[in-house]
Amino acid sequence: MVKTLEVKKLLQRDRMSILDAVSKTGLSRSAFYKYRDAVFPFHSIVKERILTVFLQLEDRSGTLATLLQAVAEMGCNILTIHQTIPIQGRANVTLSLDVTAMDVDLDMFLQQLKKLDFVESADVVSSGSS
Repeated sequence: MVKTLEVKKLLQRDRMSILDAVSKTGLSRSAFYKYRDAVFPFHSIVKERILTVFLQLEDRSGTLATLLQAVAEMGCNILTIHQTIPIQGRANVTLSLDVTAMDVDLDMFLQQLKKLDFVESADVVSSGSS
């Protein structure tokens, strides 16, 4: 991963060709192409505000779609969705969200989610927000 970052730095800073940059760092071109879209410097990840929310929902048709619509309407970009198989009429959902453009504060966000009649609980698992 370090070599991939070095190549990206050379491409941006020194305007090298990919062939020259991978040759200079000792990374194969195929490895660079494989990892270039997955490896980023830490400072670029910190700039994004990522929030992970765990919710327990009643198992009813359309609840996930309604939840995702509400999240999007508050300005969040949905990065990942994980939903468990419903057991005894309940399903757990974990959402990873980019909240950079969220237009409400965190407390209001959680309150709005809890107002949805099928949401039994909503809790922040982790927050990379500043």
